[in-house]
Amino acid sequence: MARSIVAVVGRPNVGKSTLFNRLVGERLAIVEDLPGTTRDRLYATTEWRGREFSLVDTGGLEGTPTARSNRAAAIPDMEAAVRRQAEVAIDESDVVLFVVDAKAGVLPVEHEVADRLRRSRKAAIVVANKVDGWRSEAQSAEFYELGLGDPAPVSALQGTGTGDLLDRVVELLPPETSGEIVGDARIAIVGRPNVGKSSFLNSLTGDERAVVSETPGTTRDPIDTLIERDGKRVLLIDTAGIRRRGRVEEGIEKYALLRTVHALERADVAILLVDATEGIVDQDMHVAGYAIEAGVGLVLAVNKWDAVDRGADTTARFEADIARELHFAPWMPHHFTSAKSGRNVEPTLADAVGIVATRLRRVSTGDLHAVLTEALAAHPPPTARGKPIRFHHVTQADARQPTFVFFVDRPDAVHFSYQRYLENTLRKRFPYPGTPIKLQFRSAYE
Repeated sequence: MARSIVAVVGRPNVGKSTLFNRLVGERLAIVEDLPGTTRDRLYATTEWRGREFSLVDTGGLEGTPTARSNRAAAIPDMEAAVRRQAEVAIDESDVVLFVVDAKAGVLPVEHEVADRLRRSRKAAIVVANKVDGWRSEAQSAEFYELGLGDPAPVSALQGTGTGDLLDRVVELLPPETSGEIVGDARIAIVGRPNVGKSSFLNSLTGDERAVVSETPGTTRDPIDTLIERDGKRVLLIDTAGIRRRGRVEEGIEKYALLRTVHALERADVAILLVDATEGIVDQDMHVAGYAIEAGVGLVLAVNKWDAVDRGADTTARFEADIARELHFAPWMPHHFTSAKSGRNVEPTLADAVGIVATRLRRVSTGDLHAVLTEALAAHPPPTARGKPIRFHHVTQADARQPTFVFFVDRPDAVHFSYQRYLENTLRKRFPYPGTPIKLQFRSAYE
């Protein structure tokens, strides 16, 4: 079941990243008191009143560097940039949180965004941020002129008003559905621009379904292609490339990530392509993180293997790089591929399809209890504030990704290192190759 997507948009320095962190409950976005700090989109799953949805933090809507140096000249260029950027953010999300600065008042660029939102009829909330007293709350009423309904006054820094905001978000989300029931397996092909995603797709289909170009970023829209393998219908989703940090161009490219996130939400498994001629770079790890956050399975394809010296030393060096740089996903299988020659393309797909079946495995509560009992006996959880932590029950939840729920007397006191120990114990007894598993800790007294 694909989650709904909520995009956070707005001018630079209005507090988008602070609000994002507050809503997801973690400091995931870099927050500085400088305009334009967010250079890459951030994505996380959050939950409110029993409803999960994906939140996407975005960079500030701004003009060209030259225009930004002159405030008077910046407005026209800024408005042009907003028109291009807002199109994709609005089209791809289910709800838009339009963040404004309650202390700064309404600026012309914000009228551009509001106009596009009104015409789209997309669910949107004007979030009047930096409301830290009655005076600024009264100032937030100025944003009624944007024509998007009641502004939501909040202080992302202090947390005031965010609960009411989340209530409104949940009310606006579309009803939960099972999504597109097309194919027995949904496989997203993801990675940085120009790593060969479209060529990989064409190699699998035996046809030029996707435009192949040496120009990075040729693919902007996810492309769905239905193929059949071993009696199973496989839906392949080719996605827009995700650029390196700080290299995202103005305009539609700035929101290419949001489309990739949307594709991941629809997928069961992602094939992550990296460029063998460049090695594993930071952005490859970043893309893997998005897939894990989406809860989908992962297969690594080291593409363009035909373009490197394929000796034993090169292979060993790359194996070591994979183990080091992608250490957070040791369960992920990998293949050395060439979309150009077809090398290992089919085995990569076969792994991805096999992972779909693995994700459907159910472990009985009795078996889970036996493993938990052994794990607690071998390594009891460390005490918290001098008090022991008691585990009462464990079961597997009915969820999109393999999810195990532990009932504990003090769930918040379970240290992350012990959570990792429990995950490793579960994986050792019940292998889940190629897929992240999720552990939840709930109160035993609810």
